[in-house]
Amino acid sequence: MRSFLVINGPNLNLLGTREPAIYGSKGLSDIEGELREWSSAKGVEVSFIQSNHEGVIVDEIQGARGRYDAIVINPGALTHYSIAMRDALIAVEVPFIEVHLSNVYAREEFRHKSVISDVAVGKIVGLGAIGYRLALEALLERVG
Repeated sequence: MRSFLVINGPNLNLLGTREPAIYGSKGLSDIEGELREWSSAKGVEVSFIQSNHEGVIVDEIQGARGRYDAIVINPGALTHYSIAMRDALIAVEVPFIEVHLSNVYAREEFRHKSVISDVAVGKIVGLGAIGYRLALEALLERVG
């Protein structure tokens, strides 16, 4: 059975109440529930982690080698500056797709830079919650 890890970074625990015009009205637990349904139908195991702490996310990434076939990551604000997260993603050699709910390129300029995009399998932006499922589908196709 294939196993995937979905990582959500800082402030994503506030989904559903945090700027719903930008991030949508679904809470993180709603998104996780939809992904559990999808994964069950596909015979895939999906685990979830959300943290507001960079070190916790780095620890989870480091623990992914040999445990997960792929990672979907929405790093939140860590996207723009976390070299530690980038280094961990490179070190574990687990394919990953970067996901953002909003279209970061239609927002403030500082959101346009990602320190992980160039080492990701791909990047999905601006499609809302469905972006997570699309990333899982793409990774399932990639890892078989």
